[in-house]
Amino acid sequence: MTNLDISAGKPAPDFTLPRDGGGTLTLSSLRPAPVVLFAYGKDGTPTCTNEVMEFQELYPRFKAKGAEVLGLSKDKAAAHDRFIAKMGITMPLLSDHGGTMMENWGLFGEKLFFGKMVQGVLRQTVLIGGDGVIRQVWQVDKVKGHAAEVLAAVEAMA
Repeated sequence: MTNLDISAGKPAPDFTLPRDGGGTLTLSSLRPAPVVLFAYGKDGTPTCTNEVMEFQELYPRFKAKGAEVLGLSKDKAAAHDRFIAKMGITMPLLSDHGGTMMENWGLFGEKLFFGKMVQGVLRQTVLIGGDGVIRQVWQVDKVKGHAAEVLAAVEAMA
């Protein structure tokens, strides 16, 4: 299953992935809560850490609106556990270590990195309504302020 249509107005394909702390998380099990799914490259790298921490800072406000926020990377769940402990993160971090889900969702592919075309995680955020339909997709160029922009979209849905 590849090349899924991950665009506004389409149903979000269900997935089950390993998560921090052990166990798994299934997207559809979160309904009827809206879900913010943001893909980032790697735990502990500067830009990715900034992105995760901006979402973490606003996490209580997302939760107050009834929304769940999920960070997603190819890091193993054990790496997420270390990252969470070091940074004081309280939101779930999902592991797609093999990259299958990220490839299917178009979150992994060719990108420009320091002037070279490479294969890697495409920094994107997907807002999924409580009905399982994708409301908005962001291609993230600048991390600073992005979480606040996504929060505003969640607040506008309420």
